[in-house]
Amino acid sequence: MRPDPRGPRRTLAALSAPMAFLAACAAGPADAGGSGGPDPLVVFAASSLTEAFEALGAAFATIDGGVPVVVNLAGSQTLAAQLIEGAPADVFAAADATQLARVADAGLLAGPAEPFATNRMAIAVEPGNPRGITDLADLARDDLLVVLPAAEVPAGRYARAVLAAAGVTVVPVSLEPDVRAALSKVTLGEADATIVYTSDVAAAGGRVTGVAIPADLNVIATYPIAVLAGAPAGVDAAARFVAFVRSAEGRRILADHGFDAP
Repeated sequence: MRPDPRGPRRTLAALSAPMAFLAACAAGPADAGGSGGPDPLVVFAASSLTEAFEALGAAFATIDGGVPVVVNLAGSQTLAAQLIEGAPADVFAAADATQLARVADAGLLAGPAEPFATNRMAIAVEPGNPRGITDLADLARDDLLVVLPAAEVPAGRYARAVLAAAGVTVVPVSLEPDVRAALSKVTLGEADATIVYTSDVAAAGGRVTGVAIPADLNVIATYPIAVLAGAPAGVDAAARFVAFVRSAEGRRILADHGFDAP
């Protein structure tokens, strides 16, 4: 029998991972690196950017004197809260302007935020779409288990916007802390469908099937990035990383992972 996803099932490891990362950051770049090389650049990035920013970090390290990039991934609202609470980082890449504005309002930016990518929403279903989900209206069916990112998550806000545009009311069986957690419910067979970014569907490969949302019901999600004040690795190094993300090469890497230009 398929597990019922009612209620969160976050493991102890999942709960402790952010704290472990923050503890490592608090130890200082030199302690984290331990190799005598350049201080690592710490980038806080929205979970939907996982594969794209891993690739961007690896590429940046080859062109900028071997500066390693450490990426902390979570929902944008979680990352903003960590930064406001004092977590050390050099760059913040969010999935919407709202969460980055929280960090700006706390006086934590070294300069203005700049857009670097856009995204759209899609329905993610089990491989081969065995439940025959063809549009947003299907997500209201009583025979489906649908999960959504929580309302405070950028993807959750966008998901509710497309549902509202379609005039569809969905009662999710669980609300997830970030878009990748919602996607995981489908890839693990614990839910029939969710709404995520098109880039998440691409990243999942054959583990999900994507169902397109019509353009007139969809939203354009704009991702901003900014250098953080007091960047431990240096504001100059952080600014070079931001410039690389927004460069032609950076945008090529982002496009390879399903993102569009801003």
